[in-house]
Amino acid sequence: MSNCCIQSVPPDSSLKAFGQPLLDWQKRLIAGLDRSVDDPGQTLGHIEEEIARKTRDLERTVAQEVAQKKADTAPPICPVCKGRLSRLTHGHKRTIQTRFGEITIQRSRGWCRKCKQWRYPADDLLGVADGGSSSPSVQEMAALVGSKMPIAEASAVIERLTGVTLPQSTLHREAARQGKRAQELRDQLDAEMKTALGAAQEIHVSDETKPFTLVIELDAWNIRERDDWGLTAQKIRAGQKPERWHWVYAATCFRLDDRITKGERAVICSRATVMTRMGIDALKTQLWAEAMRHGLGRAARVLVIADGAVWIWNLVEDRFERAVQRLDLFHAKEHLWAVAQTLYPEEPEKAQAWVKPLLRDLERDRAEAVISTLEEQLAHLRGSSREAVKREINYFGSNLHRMRYRDGGKRGEPLGSGAIESTCRQYQCRFKRPGQFWTREGDEALICLETFWRNRRWPVLFPHSAPTDLSKN
Repeated sequence: MSNCCIQSVPPDSSLKAFGQPLLDWQKRLIAGLDRSVDDPGQTLGHIEEEIARKTRDLERTVAQEVAQKKADTAPPICPVCKGRLSRLTHGHKRTIQTRFGEITIQRSRGWCRKCKQWRYPADDLLGVADGGSSSPSVQEMAALVGSKMPIAEASAVIERLTGVTLPQSTLHREAARQGKRAQELRDQLDAEMKTALGAAQEIHVSDETKPFTLVIELDAWNIRERDDWGLTAQKIRAGQKPERWHWVYAATCFRLDDRITKGERAVICSRATVMTRMGIDALKTQLWAEAMRHGLGRAARVLVIADGAVWIWNLVEDRFERAVQRLDLFHAKEHLWAVAQTLYPEEPEKAQAWVKPLLRDLERDRAEAVISTLEEQLAHLRGSSREAVKREINYFGSNLHRMRYRDGGKRGEPLGSGAIESTCRQYQCRFKRPGQFWTREGDEALICLETFWRNRRWPVLFPHSAPTDLSKN
């Protein structure tokens, strides 16, 4: 490989790293790439690895020099109260883990009379003021990968893809810290939706005058936590049953005109996800904020789809009073199948023959006829079978006004809550793996990070992930 492939850059930059260190990097890189070209067993992958390895030290050197320059510009002002710092001292070292390796900078320290704390203005300027030893980019790595996979795997994946070594304990701590920060930011953004500031968060479309339907779906799933960890035997001896499983409450909302059909499958182009372990009230607050961002205040029609859980419809009556309510058609059919199996437990063909016309009745908005048929069965039943059918009669009776499917079909609306059910399943793939136990604080933190990612609000949490092109300013 000819050395003329990479031209030497004269050391005329204001950065020292672009002087001799750059020339040394070129020599090392050329030598390594020459070996890759001459070795028939090496592929483009080997070339990429060689470039990444040889460039890493140069990148670290540049990052350290520029970070120091930025730290030197920090004014002696408290980043919290904006008061002027006193008793200034200089040269305080701090080592930071960056995506290029560890760098060490020196910064000034001052005393804030108002906060009564020592402050390092440069730390705030560089985005490393909130504890830990990671740069914002490494903080993002921990948050993103930690919310997607178990920490042990995440640590190995980060090291393989980026070269950054984050021990499991460090990664766990950093992901939890970023998750807590995400929760605080989520609460702040949701609170703003109740004020004039919320207008800036609304998601707008090209034609704001076109009437649209806002669809909301709700559901819940269980997560396993370490309640009273280590006290299981003691609680059992005391006659108490240790709790392990708890509800995670979920919702999604989207505009109907953002739902397109590809083949036989409906695909939602843009939607909001709400997921929380903090209870129904938390879900209510977060869902209302997301619905407002997606046009709740401007929607011509609001449709809520869910199963028959009472808590769901209570929430809807509280926050979405004018919404059209629809019982998930597929849940309703499951309840009819449950009756069929109760009536014909050993005769699947008879069960299918009995339930088939009733399923059609549901689809054709003849739920009253379904209830009448079930009531006729009661005269021939006793014991547990009778009680089971009575429960289903009550189920259909209490949801009678929610079983109007023909009109929804004509409007092109979903008849089931598949969007939120599939979303719950996707979260469970991360948070409900075999052998996993969580704490309430831990699962909520990572769930919040995952939800920021899904809602395309990641750059709000990590502004550097949506960099500004300074050349256009």
